[in-house]
Amino acid sequence: MGKVISKLTVFFEEPFWIGVFERIEDGKLYVAKVTFGAEPKDYEVQEYILENYYSLRFSPAVATVVKKAKKNPKRMQRDAKKQTKETGIGTKSQQALKLQRRNKRRKQW
Repeated sequence: MGKVISKLTVFFEEPFWIGVFERIEDGKLYVAKVTFGAEPKDYEVQEYILENYYSLRFSPAVATVVKKAKKNPKRMQRDAKKQTKETGIGTKSQQALKLQRRNKRRKQW
């Protein structure tokens, strides 16, 4: 089973509050609509999800493109620094040659 992404959007549509459940599974989008009536409190929404999520009637699947979440540039920079610090820069072949040169120098002394 692949990655499943779920999302709930609650908005006001005269005269009721509406909840739209979206589920993306294996590149396919499924949607279900719920009418809450009066403005739901956070705990009421949570209770509704816990009690009724598995009985929701989702729409037929629609193909969709899942965008990757964008990382913060500073986070990417930290990750790159961490990766190069551990193994060094270069391909495995370059790293093997570097190790061979180090071993030759040690044998000469």
